[in-house]
Amino acid sequence: MGESKRAYWLDLFTGQTWDEFLKSGASVSGFRSSRHKTVRRIHPGDYLLCYLTGVSRFIGILEVTSEAFTDSSPIWKDEAFPERLRVKAIVALTPETAVPVHDLIERFSWAESLQNPIAWTGHFRGSPAQWEAADGQVVWDAVLRANAQPVVRPVDKAKLARRPTATKSPIGPVIVPEAEPEPEAGGDGGRALSTGEEAARDSAHTEIQWLLLTLGAEMGLDVWVARNDRGREFKGVRLGDLPRVRKDLPLKFDPVTNKTIELIDVLWMRSNAITAAFEVESTTSIYSGLLRMADLLALQPNLNIPLYIVAPDERRTKVISEVNRPTFRRLDPPMAEVTRFISFSELREHAEQARPYLRHLKPDFIEEFSEPCDVEEQ
Repeated sequence: MGESKRAYWLDLFTGQTWDEFLKSGASVSGFRSSRHKTVRRIHPGDYLLCYLTGVSRFIGILEVTSEAFTDSSPIWKDEAFPERLRVKAIVALTPETAVPVHDLIERFSWAESLQNPIAWTGHFRGSPAQWEAADGQVVWDAVLRANAQPVVRPVDKAKLARRPTATKSPIGPVIVPEAEPEPEAGGDGGRALSTGEEAARDSAHTEIQWLLLTLGAEMGLDVWVARNDRGREFKGVRLGDLPRVRKDLPLKFDPVTNKTIELIDVLWMRSNAITAAFEVESTTSIYSGLLRMADLLALQPNLNIPLYIVAPDERRTKVISEVNRPTFRRLDPPMAEVTRFISFSELREHAEQARPYLRHLKPDFIEEFSEPCDVEEQ
């Protein structure tokens, strides 16, 4: 059909902007003014690969039918996206039938060169972005197949609806979180926690550590629990006494790095190699875990492991805002590009579902229900 002779371009949408695009007639796609030069490189006959942020799925393919033009007539509510192209929809799926990116990652040309198992998000940060013809063809085939043989997958409506608001800066998109009331000692948002609330928070933290430790052990991995948390108990067992908990870390790093690593809430390890690091954050500030992760990246910038922040569902926006602070953006690599978020509820749900199959799973199964902390630039 000749599709491979045409250029493929990534086109990012949120749940809201995709809905607004469809309601306007699905005939115009738009981009920010800062993308002026790139949009001018797109020509009639090129294809736009429509990707739904938040839920990480390819939702459609558009054929470009005009040269680029500038127009601010209202289509989208929150932004004008004035750099525009006339298009016609080749395929427009629903969020439920859209193609999960995780089903395709291993087939993309850049998959083998990823410096970190979760660094694939860097390929979905801005649009339009030109893709290799072979990668575009992978998406083309998958989306057309999904249109002909739809598979319905549930969509988290909250994830579909949300998007952090980033500010442009010389180091890329950043978020400067709004000020919060100073918490009192042991408090939450300026209100002192009751003894019962504080105990519940600590219990949830310990439960999540226990869950991560037992998941890792059942997959045949060695696990590490923060040295200062080994005496915590869950279900009557000290975390330090759980199966496959390492007593010592391998002496492969310098003393400063080792002191940082030994305080990380949970590590998964295969032999002497760390395969994943988890910080559990249930407090208001959420800083302690983020700073440990940042210290680790600063001390070992070539450390090739996925990092996860695990926090209550209601803390999701706060976590992503903090990870995208300018301070963390200046790390190399930026912290947001190599860190993913997992909510307590997602971890509990998927851990329960995975229990019967854990010995057959690889550690990266957890990536499937985590979400990127990186902020996409539309």
